[in-house]
Amino acid sequence: MEQWSDLEWHGRALHVAAPGQTKWWFAKRFLHPDVVAEYDYVFLWDEDVEVDAFDPLRYLAVVRREGLEISQPALERGSEIHHGITVRASAPGRGDVHRRFHRPSGPRCDGESTAPPCTGWVELMVPVFSRAAWRCTWSMVQNDLVHAWGLDYKLGYCAQGDRTLKVGVVDSEYVFHRGVPVLGGGGKGGSASATRIAVRRRSYAEMMTFNRRWKQAVADDSSWTDPYPEPTATAR
Repeated sequence: MEQWSDLEWHGRALHVAAPGQTKWWFAKRFLHPDVVAEYDYVFLWDEDVEVDAFDPLRYLAVVRREGLEISQPALERGSEIHHGITVRASAPGRGDVHRRFHRPSGPRCDGESTAPPCTGWVELMVPVFSRAAWRCTWSMVQNDLVHAWGLDYKLGYCAQGDRTLKVGVVDSEYVFHRGVPVLGGGGKGGSASATRIAVRRRSYAEMMTFNRRWKQAVADDSSWTDPYPEPTATAR
């Protein structure tokens, strides 16, 4: 925390440190929607992101103009990439935002795909939420699931409208994802590698738990109507 001391606003900000914890653990406990209600947007970012080319004011100007409730800056090519939709468009001059990923040669995100992560989707790495979207998202964050795996596939339900329009990736303002596994000890040494494996195992287990709870909640709520029902599989 002391590394922020050279910034003018340092003395007026509240600093919280929880070694070995995750940002979602922090968000659930310290970013209650009522606490952050005076802010228009909540940035909930990982620490291994370089922002040298990023301007937050220009970013928010694009978000407001495009009507995005949930967004993220695109990842510069060369970043550690997990999902194709997060990559900065090769010709960003054609527009500031893209809302879908299209891969003609692959069945997952073909021309007819309307489900995350092909459209209506951002990654948990660098999400930005409007005030209303954060209130909804905070309610979905589970107290005991600190890695939040699986939450990204449900964020579209908090988009305050059509997720294919209200969720997007901003190409004109981008960041670089270094991909440093901090919780795994930085990826150096045998013990760090073992720790990283343990982190991934827990993350995957949490995703299974989250999905199970979601399905149970849907089953328990007789008034629930899914605006994004999964397509029925057809036999070939």
